[in-house]
Amino acid sequence: MNTEKYLDNYLKHFNRTRAESLKNHGLSLLPKMKDVENILDYLTELFFPGDLKDISISTLEDEVRYYMQHLSSHLYKQIFIAYRYENGDEDECETRKRTEAVIDSLLQNLGKIRQMIKLDAQAGFDGDPAAKSLHEIILCYPAVRALTVHRVAHHLYKEGVPLIPRMMNEIIHRETGMDIHPGAEIGKSFFVDHGTGVVIGETTVIGDNVKLYQGVTLGALSFPKDGCGALIRGTKRHPTIKNNVTIYANATILGDITIGENSVIGSSAWITRDIEDNSRVLPKDPEIIITQRHSLRTRD
Repeated sequence: MNTEKYLDNYLKHFNRTRAESLKNHGLSLLPKMKDVENILDYLTELFFPGDLKDISISTLEDEVRYYMQHLSSHLYKQIFIAYRYENGDEDECETRKRTEAVIDSLLQNLGKIRQMIKLDAQAGFDGDPAAKSLHEIILCYPAVRALTVHRVAHHLYKEGVPLIPRMMNEIIHRETGMDIHPGAEIGKSFFVDHGTGVVIGETTVIGDNVKLYQGVTLGALSFPKDGCGALIRGTKRHPTIKNNVTIYANATILGDITIGENSVIGSSAWITRDIEDNSRVLPKDPEIIITQRHSLRTRD
């Protein structure tokens, strides 16, 4: 079937028309989810070496060198593409300089990020009597995978990298059921037990030694708009969770509020105001109705 007669009509629905594309830079490449997924695998192997795919790798140094080289080259390509897509008019040489600066910053901080991830894993082990070893936490618990990716994505987010940080966290969201925006700031020794259904919004700030359980939402209460009705972006609209707080399953905490240090938030609590330090917040027990069932007689 000849589709040429449909082409012009379809192109009218693009902001970038065919003429404009030819006049400027042509079609822009986009980062690909599958390529970012490969990068996440390199990250995991770099932080927790042990998967010797190449028989020529025989030492820890060889394995770290192998994955660091693969990580940097693949991540460089995807960040460069993201910059070019967002800032197509920027000089290519400048884009390469910006990309190189981001890769350099990340590689310089990989050791610090790994230390943070180890503290997260240790917090998981210290808080879960079902775990038999730290290796079990690292290899089996979805929170470690999610936090490993989040801490790298957050670094790239702070560096101003477009698209890639959000793609990283959306891949992990799909994989683990934990939705952590790359903008969220998370302190030391953080852990999420079970993890499924947890939502942590962009401007959330979490202190040290905080623990969440499944289904917790740290979200926005409302979305402020300007005089024209457009969303105002970049404002603080998610909670701040201070040090040593525990938040149990399915609790919902909304808005730019603060949960004070050493507080405990009970399961299914709904909170939209500040909570003082050293508080215990428990929802009122629901009424439980128990009735006696009639026994069923068996027939001969």
